Amino acid sequence: MKIGFLVIVFAALIAVPLVRADQNSAKLPPLFDRLSKAGNPIEAENIARQIWRIWIHHKDPEVQRFMALGIAAMNQNNYEDAFNAFEHVVGIAPDFAEGWNKRATVNYILKRLSASMRDIERTLALEPRHFGALSGLAIIFDTIGNNKAAADAWDRALNVHPNIRGARKHLKELRGRLKGKLI
Repeated sequence: MKIGFLVIVFAALIAVPLVRADQNSAKLPPLFDRLSKAGNPIEAENIARQIWRIWIHHKDPEVQRFMALGIAAMNQNNYEDAFNAFEHVVGIAPDFAEGWNKRATVNYILKRLSASMRDIERTLALEPRHFGALSGLAIIFDTIGNNKAAADAWDRALNVHPNIRGARKHLKELRGRLKGKLI
């Protein structure tokens, strides 16, 4: 179920058109402002897609090529090849947040949770507003049974993107567990 949630998040990334940018784009601050004020989930999802379009692309053609190879490998459930592609991306573009985020996702799928968390930390160091990485962090903490850290990560993600699909439900369940209630 948790992997399915990540697949939904990343499926939206595959269908986006090419935009040359990254987490440092001047287009991001106004988009994050609009995202935080979005009046409904559909509007928020449209804005989030615009943000992902910017995050996923890099000005270096080699980085872009390996991102595409990694995403294609993920779509074919070829996670070792995806990992290798994203490993190359972070090697040649260590300041590109989405390369780290993609590698974190593959590490999670391969059940390399510690490695995934390290990659998420790097993603967030480069792009603290990365709601995808924050969601991934929440899922990992939930997987390992750290309810408090999972709830904190969902709170951080919702502060950036108040309409993340399923996040409020996960947060409610976690808060219930923290209070010792059965959900």
